[in-house]
Amino acid sequence: MAKRILLTGGAGYIGSHTYLALVEAGYDVVIFDSFANARRDVPDRLAQVTGKPVTVIEGDVRSRQALDQVFGDRSFDAVVHFAALKAVGESVERPLDYFDVNLGGLTTLLKAMDAAGCRRLVFSSSACVYGIPDETPTPETAEYRAMNPYGQTKIVGEQVLTALTAANPDWAAGILRYFNPAGAHRSALIGEDPRDIPNNLMPYIARVALGELDRISVFGDDYDTPDGTGVRDYIHVEDLARGHVLSLDRLLDAGDSHVVNLGTGRGHSVLEMIEAYKRASNRDLPYTITDRRPGDVPVYVARADKAAQVLGFTTEKTLEDMCSSSWAWITSDAARRED
Repeated sequence: MAKRILLTGGAGYIGSHTYLALVEAGYDVVIFDSFANARRDVPDRLAQVTGKPVTVIEGDVRSRQALDQVFGDRSFDAVVHFAALKAVGESVERPLDYFDVNLGGLTTLLKAMDAAGCRRLVFSSSACVYGIPDETPTPETAEYRAMNPYGQTKIVGEQVLTALTAANPDWAAGILRYFNPAGAHRSALIGEDPRDIPNNLMPYIARVALGELDRISVFGDDYDTPDGTGVRDYIHVEDLARGHVLSLDRLLDAGDSHVVNLGTGRGHSVLEMIEAYKRASNRDLPYTITDRRPGDVPVYVARADKAAQVLGFTTEKTLEDMCSSSWAWITSDAARRED
């Protein structure tokens, strides 16, 4: 019998791709989402990809009553937890909301899981817990240096899980620190869809390619990098989703907690990204060089060997795959909206 997984925030960008990866791996998946930051047509799109109905429960991860109802109606073998706010700039403006959702939601979920006897959790963390690291590629042993409330919530979330698994051997958690997710599913039916001006580079470039934004701002071209622009570790969202499946497999098979980076171990500059997207879209992508942003670092790349050792995880897709899948998604979605 297939093991049943609760996917909180499963209608979001990474959550929806992970849903598909889990279903493909043979898991029975239930989505729990408030749809505060996800489109309501995502479950229908997921059903189109899988050819199967999608079980969705609408609710807020901060509601113990709602979670108790979910765990009372079904038994679950594990939870993959995405439900959180995630915009760095917004977290500076609304810190209380971020602590409420990201930490209040996590602790409420853990209590409901514990009461139901479900004690395996994959946690969506972030490389932002490293702040400005001393070492790059950055290993999991780098010290915590969050520079904003969003990063602080991820640090505290990790600490909560570390304390919980140390206090109770029945618990096991997989903590996954993402670097820069990019791209879209190969079906072009789901992808990244920021509601406002995008915070991340690739969706911003995509909007420029579509003509919805005028030009790309490149923040600094005088870094000590090959072309002077910042270098980041971009990981295809389908590779990232597969990392969650491997983490879950490890928790369920061996009960081993783990903390791993999910990245490629290599970086691409802003100008490399623009050129790759130009090739994928066959569009001109005007950009302007502007001043550096405070807090930006020249190079931010994962040391990726631990994920390979612990989970057997390696990435398969390239920057070109990220750009072409993103362009296929955003153009097909734009066409659907016009119909």
